[in-house]
Amino acid sequence: MTTPLEWNDIDRRAVDTARILAADAVEKAGNGHPGTAISLAPLAYLLYQKVMTGDPSDPQWIGRDRFVLSAGHTSLTLYTQLFLAGYGLEVADIAGTRAEGSLTPAHPEYGHTAGVECTTGPLGAGVANAVGFAMAARRERALLDPDAPQGSSVFDRTVYCLAGDGCMQEGVASEASSLAGAQKLGNLILIYDDNRITIEGGTQISFTEDVMARYAAYGWDVHHVDWTNGSTEYAEDMEALYAALEAAKGVTDRPSFIRLSTMIGWPLPTMAGHHAVHGAALGHEEIARLKVARGFDPERSFQVDPEVLEHTRRNAANRATAAREQWQARFEAWRDSHPDRALLFDRLVTGTLPAGLAEALPTFPVGTMATRAASGAVLTALAHVMPELWGGSADLGASNNTTMKGQPSFLPPEQSNDDFVGDYNGRVLHFGVREHAMGNILNGIAISGLTRAYGGTYLVFSDYMRAAVRLAALQQTPSIFVWTHDSVAVGEDGPTHQPVEQIASLRLIPGLDVIRPMDANETAQAWVQALLHHDRPSAIILSRQALPTVDRGPGACAPAEHLAQGGYTLLEASTGEPKVVLIGTGSEVSIALDARDLLEAEGVPTRVVSMPCQEWFDSQPHAYRASVLPSGTARVAVEAGVGKGWRDYVGDTGEIVSVDHFGESAAGPRLFAKYGLTAVNVADRAKVALARQR
Repeated sequence: MTTPLEWNDIDRRAVDTARILAADAVEKAGNGHPGTAISLAPLAYLLYQKVMTGDPSDPQWIGRDRFVLSAGHTSLTLYTQLFLAGYGLEVADIAGTRAEGSLTPAHPEYGHTAGVECTTGPLGAGVANAVGFAMAARRERALLDPDAPQGSSVFDRTVYCLAGDGCMQEGVASEASSLAGAQKLGNLILIYDDNRITIEGGTQISFTEDVMARYAAYGWDVHHVDWTNGSTEYAEDMEALYAALEAAKGVTDRPSFIRLSTMIGWPLPTMAGHHAVHGAALGHEEIARLKVARGFDPERSFQVDPEVLEHTRRNAANRATAAREQWQARFEAWRDSHPDRALLFDRLVTGTLPAGLAEALPTFPVGTMATRAASGAVLTALAHVMPELWGGSADLGASNNTTMKGQPSFLPPEQSNDDFVGDYNGRVLHFGVREHAMGNILNGIAISGLTRAYGGTYLVFSDYMRAAVRLAALQQTPSIFVWTHDSVAVGEDGPTHQPVEQIASLRLIPGLDVIRPMDANETAQAWVQALLHHDRPSAIILSRQALPTVDRGPGACAPAEHLAQGGYTLLEASTGEPKVVLIGTGSEVSIALDARDLLEAEGVPTRVVSMPCQEWFDSQPHAYRASVLPSGTARVAVEAGVGKGWRDYVGDTGEIVSVDHFGESAAGPRLFAKYGLTAVNVADRAKVALARQR
């Protein structure tokens, strides 16, 4: 039964306090986004003080609801509520918004401010993050409490997301919302601030669709709360908004969409509804008028009545205490009833990898195998020992080899097809042809914390999801991106599908580990290292074509475990100190090995270095790096992509064998030969580099 809404004078005063703080903060900073923070203060207050479950004293409490501010530019909408509820922000923090070192940066930053669930700012990305949070909640429940009736599990929670007109225009929000509808995510509520304003003014110049009808078509439960009363009279009907939120919480078989029609900047006396209030300071005169109209002292900045702050923090604390007491009792009962699942929960909370992972990892014999196929075999093997691992592809599962064999799909059971049968407890993800949304959904799952998820597509389509990859790195989240078909060896599909610049450009993203294994056993180790890292995302880049799986026995190539160093001596010169060092990644390491044979046959001692991850190699001590790439040697780097970045490793006198142009439609081996990705050419270039050393 829904608890009646209590909304009194002190609640109204608290809402107006949030408005005043937002206006003053932007004015002090000299720039920012006050308009939406002013008009949506009632909504945000309602969520944090009356609707959502959370604990200001423990912002990471597992039993909390999640709130995602997709419209990240209106960060003060969030910060003012975190301040009022007691999440650790004080008036000085609000006053310091956008300042260096402030806890209130221009856009919310995950890991920087307590109570911020994810970094937002690029519009629409937060919608996809919220879908990821909702999917993660369902998967965590399936792992830990699958038999509990709907709504009764300690792992059930609601994900709230606030989006604006800009979010609704960005394709990533549409991608994610479509998938959420297909997934029937009944734990997700998206609130759309329909104020019809963006930076360039009224949205009718470019945005005229019926967004509510669009969400209905996606399969969402839809509601409309109109504070403008058809643009006739503005009234903040809190009862109607509360009723819509409570009704949405009661819908568990599909996500809910609440269109809240507002006027940006209301109740500003002269500027409400004008696009100028979206992204600029209001000016002292307008702020003074606002303060007078709402009963505040126009001469005071950042005015907070002690009784208001005492009320909001006491209310938030009391609600948290009551919620935690009720939750804790159920949690302890769950632990007592399910000791094995409790042990799993304890491991997942710490992020510890399961015992037996090393034993489960396949070892591949000498032969040939595409690294994408090896990756698929690794995932299938890990599925049995690592239940928290799940993932899939953007409609390319069979090509990316991202499907764990024998595992059910994560989807409503009635939406199974002839090839994929699943249910709400499944673990094979189907993102559809939605790379950008996939990336942000993976980030949301990773931030949620208890599971590890991966998503795959062709490497060339990493461009579709680059913004999400950047956000993963910015947030230091351990998302795993699997990108296959990694070079012009894709062949006949031609230059639209042949990645050339992608690997080099991905290496430019700070904090992203770009891993390109040379064979099946390096691929297995790449997965181990990606799973060991909890503070940064990984990109595992794999071949379409079969590659040699090298002999790593005594006297042969070095163990694949050395991949963890990022670069290592794969095969030493046959006699004495090397005069030539050949550096390769991925499919080109086998070319370097063949080139070594040619050079050694001519009496040139040659070392081959496998460098699957430049980022890891660069982090090694100088002495180690110097031992792998000794001074005074002629060095050649070979990679089937643009050569940018390799000069750091080969030096001024070294050579780079690369592909610095787009490919063409032809067989992969033909293109490798045409573009000089051959043992003969690498050996010849090594001779050129060697001549420079003399």
